[in-house]
Amino acid sequence: MRKKIIWIVLGYLCLATIGIPLLVTMAMGGFQQQHMQEAKVLYGLQDYMQAEQKKTKPQKANHALEAYVVGVVAAEMPASFPDEALKAQAVAARTYQVRKMEETGSTKVLYDVGQAYADEAAQRKKWGQQYETYAKKIKQLVAETESEIMVYEGEPILAVFHAQSCGKTENSENVWVQKIPYLKSVDSRGDLQAPDNSVTVTKSAKAVKQALSSYGDIGVSAEALSFDNIKRSPAGYIQQVTVGSKTLTGLQVRQALGLRSADFTVDRNGDDFVFTTKGYGHGAGMSQYGAKALADEGMTYHAILQHYYTGISFDHIV
Repeated sequence: MRKKIIWIVLGYLCLATIGIPLLVTMAMGGFQQQHMQEAKVLYGLQDYMQAEQKKTKPQKANHALEAYVVGVVAAEMPASFPDEALKAQAVAARTYQVRKMEETGSTKVLYDVGQAYADEAAQRKKWGQQYETYAKKIKQLVAETESEIMVYEGEPILAVFHAQSCGKTENSENVWVQKIPYLKSVDSRGDLQAPDNSVTVTKSAKAVKQALSSYGDIGVSAEALSFDNIKRSPAGYIQQVTVGSKTLTGLQVRQALGLRSADFTVDRNGDDFVFTTKGYGHGAGMSQYGAKALADEGMTYHAILQHYYTGISFDHIV
């Protein structure tokens, strides 16, 4: 009788430790390896990291990601900016990094994705005697947004940003051709009060011709060179301009001549051209000085981000 009871107990133990977990696993869609591969395709970092906890140690990966975000915020935005603007920058930087990690299938932080980054040495050099104050401030603000990202239809967004706009941000298709639903032109009039929002530079006609000739023969001499038939987007950025015999985009002119933005006016003054630009950067996504202006008005970082990235929502990566 005692042996029979022992065998019954052992049977229940086997069912509890092996049979039930097996059934649950199958009901949830298969074994861990199958789920990991599926999740990596369907969503990415969140499910991928959860599925490979033992291999990737997400706690350490998250620590590295948060430390990276601190470095980006320190490099990309003045530490004297209001808290809500800095938190908006933290979420944008984290979202951008997470998206890039997903695109490359990386479980490690990538440092060459286009965002500036300042390590401790760079921060000490940048802030000098204010290092302790600013480092503490930024670490605290990043911690208050820990693991938070922006998503659109369940996916991390391409959270691009720039220093300041011309008073309005630009549609993505007017910058990179591709139309992205959450990168739409929005009001950013606070940028007009930003330092050096309007800047004038003078360049010789010969230098302008030489620089623009990188796109091909301009077809006219430096003396006969002119900018004509300028077409702008509703936000104000130049979309098309005729230079000599060539038709170029405002972005091409900006890149060739090193201008601050593609919203510019140009006048001929003897042997020189005088360019006056508005804003600084490509103009799409969040404006950093615009975020400051909105924070100064009392907006939270969530509201700031929802203003610049149309139709997004928020999620956490763990």
